[in-house]
Amino acid sequence: MHTQVVQERMLISDQWQHGQQSIEVIDPGTNHVIATVPAATEADAKAAIEAAKEGAEIARQMPIHERAAILKRTAEIVTRDRELFAQTIAKEGSKTIREARSEVRRCIETLTLSGEEAKRLHGETIPFSQMPGHERRVGYFYRFPIGIIVAITPFNDPLNLVAHKIGPAIAAGNSLIIKPSSFTPLSALRLVKALEEAGLPKKIVQVITGHGSVIGPTLTKHRDVRLISFTGGYETGEKIARSAGVKKLAMELGSNSPTIVLQDAELMEAVASCVSGAFCAAGQNCIGVQRIYVEQSVFNSFIQSFVAQTKQLRLGDKQSEETDIGPMISEKEAKRIERWVEEAKEEGARVLTGGRRTGAYFEPTVLTNVSPSSRLAKEEAFAPIVIIEGVHSLTEAIARANDVDFGLQAGLFTNNLTAAFSAIEKLEVGGIMVNDSSDVRIDAMPFGGIKKSGLGREGVRYAIEEMTEQKVVAFHLPEHKI
Repeated sequence: MHTQVVQERMLISDQWQHGQQSIEVIDPGTNHVIATVPAATEADAKAAIEAAKEGAEIARQMPIHERAAILKRTAEIVTRDRELFAQTIAKEGSKTIREARSEVRRCIETLTLSGEEAKRLHGETIPFSQMPGHERRVGYFYRFPIGIIVAITPFNDPLNLVAHKIGPAIAAGNSLIIKPSSFTPLSALRLVKALEEAGLPKKIVQVITGHGSVIGPTLTKHRDVRLISFTGGYETGEKIARSAGVKKLAMELGSNSPTIVLQDAELMEAVASCVSGAFCAAGQNCIGVQRIYVEQSVFNSFIQSFVAQTKQLRLGDKQSEETDIGPMISEKEAKRIERWVEEAKEEGARVLTGGRRTGAYFEPTVLTNVSPSSRLAKEEAFAPIVIIEGVHSLTEAIARANDVDFGLQAGLFTNNLTAAFSAIEKLEVGGIMVNDSSDVRIDAMPFGGIKKSGLGREGVRYAIEEMTEQKVVAFHLPEHKI
């Protein structure tokens, strides 16, 4: 059956426009082209920045109640069209239709929170008289918009992670240029159209599609860009940081997330949580469970139940309501993880289930006896892969959990408060989920990591703080004479 290919446009300045060249958007499940988007040029990137200068002034002058109202209306439009948004996510990316609907719900929450937080842009009073010689001074600080923001978003959450850039940027009174992943640009384009329908003035938000190697340097190096908000891989983040110059960076760069299961844990709850955390979105999740460390006394029981539940997962058509796991984002990525698994096997690892590839589909895979120095153990797999190893103590588990260059989130299962607080103190991560796997996030919480996992924090309120600057005001009062 012939599928009509939609020719989408990008929004630069106040015009939706085609490009001289285009990029094909491919459904990784069928390998069919479902749309094309413009391949923007360096000139397009410069034009977007010039328009963003005007947009920044428009946004800065917009009253807070208008910012909040636009975000609320956008959330209502996404709610109205939620199935269309879900179908878009499921067609262009890896998520199943059920996972896509969940992402749409989170997008609605993110936009709603952004509208609410716009009204909470508070400052603080400063007691200047705390310092001798300043007895007649009073002051405060308030937050003002940073200006032009460039946001570069990944393929794995093509709608909600865009909302996590757009919502706080508008709430804070900034202009924004979105550069979505070339794998999954359609969700971002649809969300920006919803913002237009909600009444957002032109030039405040633009969306430019294209190859990062062509337009990325122009967007990130430009002196008028004041903040780069990037979600993606460490290597790309490092290149951006080296080239950006003196400007603010907010980066979430992935992880290799551990979860620890102690002998006193509710074992079946731990198994179910870790299976979900390891394999949702075909494992392409920055806080997905990649390594599990289980105390030896319950190791065999845990791993038997884990493998049994993994084998029940259904791999297949993303549009089917029965499917649990869809394809990886491309056959190239599936071949990469296939090589990693083969390398691990050559180093002595055992595959307990899975390990086979068909096109872009990779079976949910459980390994044990993986060398601590292998790529699967050290790097971010971003695939439906999990390593399970036995440990003799919490101390050993923490040491092994920390023995990577990443530190985004970790999970811990225990009913021992002393053990929990010990792990909270010693795990080198930005978030610890107790009696949950590492794969837990709400859109209102501060989200980010340490080490190679990034800089700064997302989560609506905390992103707004990153997207604003503080201005201090002090009054030197005349001496009172009565």
